[in-house]
Amino acid sequence: MKLIIQIPCHNEADTLPLTLHDLPRSLPGIDTIEYLVIDNASTDGTSDVARREGVHHIIHLPVKGLAGAFFAGIEACLAHGADIIVNTDADNQYKAEDIRLLVEPILAGRAQLVVGDRGVATQENFSLPKRLLQRLGSRVIAITSGLETPDATSGFRAISREAALRTLVFSNYSYTLETLIQAGAHRTPVEYVPVRTNPRTRPSRLMNNLRQFIGNQTATILRAYTMYRPLRVFTWLSGLMILGGLVLGIRYLYFVFQGQGGGHVQSVILAAVLWIVGFQVFLIGLVADLIGFNRRILEEVLYRIRKAEMNSREDRGEEDQEKT
Repeated sequence: MKLIIQIPCHNEADTLPLTLHDLPRSLPGIDTIEYLVIDNASTDGTSDVARREGVHHIIHLPVKGLAGAFFAGIEACLAHGADIIVNTDADNQYKAEDIRLLVEPILAGRAQLVVGDRGVATQENFSLPKRLLQRLGSRVIAITSGLETPDATSGFRAISREAALRTLVFSNYSYTLETLIQAGAHRTPVEYVPVRTNPRTRPSRLMNNLRQFIGNQTATILRAYTMYRPLRVFTWLSGLMILGGLVLGIRYLYFVFQGQGGGHVQSVILAAVLWIVGFQVFLIGLVADLIGFNRRILEEVLYRIRKAEMNSREDRGEEDQEKT
């Protein structure tokens, strides 16, 4: 059983050594542990530090982006034969000793995705507005994904090979929310485990201010949810428009019965517009659902291709070992 711990990095030359030194060298049920650093457009020599610290695998990305770095790391870990992938932050936010807690549910066969729960409601490192937003965001993700989600934005997580083969990330901002919605759509077994955190070593680079944080997270949730539940989204929008038209129509009838219908013709016009647009939105939802069905077929094809490529690499590796 091979575990690869991946660490996305952007200018983490100062904090990376501390993070690497705390990582486990052995774990129960794991035969091999390797480290992989994703150098995410760093300019401070992060790759040199990783190489000096003995990191097994280093990949370089020319364009900065946390979501892209996470997905590139998943692809690289699969290429290197990982059975389990653990993602952690380079700023040493999480207690590395708790990696064993993330890995255990996968080894036991209870889950394919395990997320570390930081206890955001009581996290002293977070300001009160951020704690409230984290709780609200987790609640929204729980509704949209159909999963119990105490800490939606935690990047401290373990992924089985099977779940990693099915993972796709389209967001340019963050992978945490999208992958949970995706896991819910794929009915992937997910488990949360309580984890500890270390004192902050630097301010968050993902959230410059609350307005940007809320905007980016909201856009990510809407985009991911619409991608995996298009008919539900467009049906709700259609229903709201048709309901608005119905209210206006009832309002007009009320005035007609009062003998004042002549002065409220605009209500009829607006009601008709809402009904027509609502019906068109519903048709768009049907088309989006058909497109989503084709996307699911393509995802299944991609999954099988990735799995076949991995099996082929493993077969070649076994042949090379036999030759030697």
